[in-house]
Amino acid sequence: MTAATPSVPPASDRRVSVRIGSISESATLAVDAKAKALKAAGRPVIGFGAGEPDFPTPGYIVDAAAEACHNPKYHRYTPAGGLPELKAAIAAKTLRDSGYEVDASQVLVTNGGKQAIYEAFAAVLDPGDEVIVPAPYWTTYPESIRLAGGLPVEVVADETTGYRVSVEQLEAARTERTKVLLFVSPSNPTGAVYSREDTEAIGRWAVEHGLWVLTDEIYEHLVYGDAAFSSLPALVPELRDKCIVVNGVAKTYAMTGWRVGWIVGPKDVVKAATNLQSHATSNVNNVAQVAALAALTGNLDAVAEMRTAFDRRRQTIVRMLNEIDGVVCPTPEGAFYVYPSVKALLGKEIRGKRPATSVELAALILDEAEVAVVPGEAFGTPGYLRLSYALGDEDLIEGVARLQKLLGEATD
Repeated sequence: MTAATPSVPPASDRRVSVRIGSISESATLAVDAKAKALKAAGRPVIGFGAGEPDFPTPGYIVDAAAEACHNPKYHRYTPAGGLPELKAAIAAKTLRDSGYEVDASQVLVTNGGKQAIYEAFAAVLDPGDEVIVPAPYWTTYPESIRLAGGLPVEVVADETTGYRVSVEQLEAARTERTKVLLFVSPSNPTGAVYSREDTEAIGRWAVEHGLWVLTDEIYEHLVYGDAAFSSLPALVPELRDKCIVVNGVAKTYAMTGWRVGWIVGPKDVVKAATNLQSHATSNVNNVAQVAALAALTGNLDAVAEMRTAFDRRRQTIVRMLNEIDGVVCPTPEGAFYVYPSVKALLGKEIRGKRPATSVELAALILDEAEVAVVPGEAFGTPGYLRLSYALGDEDLIEGVARLQKLLGEATD
């Protein structure tokens, strides 16, 4: 018998499994929860942490859900993979918005985008398989990969390239164990949007090397200026047999709390993920599915209104942050986040403290300015902060003004 290593105690002594015990909590949700707790305690905290629109869900969607509550057919179990009418609507929406034609049998409706991401990775990864993950990345991606038995391999991009990785960087990270490329455009946390040409080049590189691609398209409708969303499987048809698209209604329709996402992919992978979901959660809440159906079959007027507001806030927050000495904030082209570099502020004295990391700087900002931001460590790149501009204009201006005042005091 071999002795257990110090890092893994004997099974009888382990109260929480090593697999689950190694998961970090969502940093973005943790920051949001702390900000809300402080506000509840009476402190005037302004939160830039949560990635959710400040708009209410459009009324016609809420009305559809209310009506569904009174329909007895939605009081019972429905197919684990999703309501047939919603799966058909997702297929139609995918063709409408992406130019990518799929069948309803290629769709799985999930409990939000997070479940879609986990189940997609779980369906294709075996222990030891590597996934190339461009960084900065959303906090959930690496954890989902590890839970599925895979190994995330980070490829870092910074503000000098607009937070976009190159094919050359991807190739340098590829090994014989690489199975999947994660591709996200528009990006959380940076707001980066890949051009049509770069998207196609990355897709063709994946095809050349026989790789799978998981592409997260949840911010597809939130692009600004001259930027345009491009769907990988639409641009590179040869990739479709090894491409999984994840998406949802959360960001486009201000429905973060409704928890409806989906997977679109090859039928065998979707069937495998559906089998997993049939044991994990069964069907997604029926009332929420009906609400999602109303969203996808309605017009995009409400989305256009939100995008206009986000664009205005985007320009305001970038201008105000770049007025702070030591802060470098690229202009994002999509989503609703900015990701400024604060490396030049680290080590400087601010109100008697010298934060050495962006974690320490974020804590100082919360304590001294009562502004909640997420440090770059949560996204794989220390030295940065993520701020969501999906909050009211007045709060945004007041919050960044507090940052200007506090960080303007930095001295050597």
